[in-house]
Amino acid sequence: MNSKVFTVLRIILALILLVFGLNKFFHYLPQPDVSADAGAFFGALISTKTFMLIAIVEVLAGFAFLLNKYAALMAVILMSVSVNIILYHLSLDAENIGPGLILFILNIAMLYNYRDKYKELLKA
Repeated sequence: MNSKVFTVLRIILALILLVFGLNKFFHYLPQPDVSADAGAFFGALISTKTFMLIAIVEVLAGFAFLLNKYAALMAVILMSVSVNIILYHLSLDAENIGPGLILFILNIAMLYNYRDKYKELLKA
């Protein structure tokens, strides 16, 4: 991938992660109306402190991508968050899948770009 394109995608991903990760702490974006099932899901995430763990991962990944330090590691860790966002939207909130899909695609682009760093891990 072209290094300039990768840099732009990396910065876009970093800003998305920072905006949505920090929103989980400071609540500056309006909360969308969700179904009762989605509300129960978020209630369970909040009561078990999993929601804060997700927020911490998003903020740390955002800074890692912005500074381009430990970004390959954070791309792997962030993949679990991305997959869960997609699964949430597919099962409970399909009409709002857009931002989650963008995050997922950008995360795959980061994994692809850092593929050389994973070669030692994936040797058989």
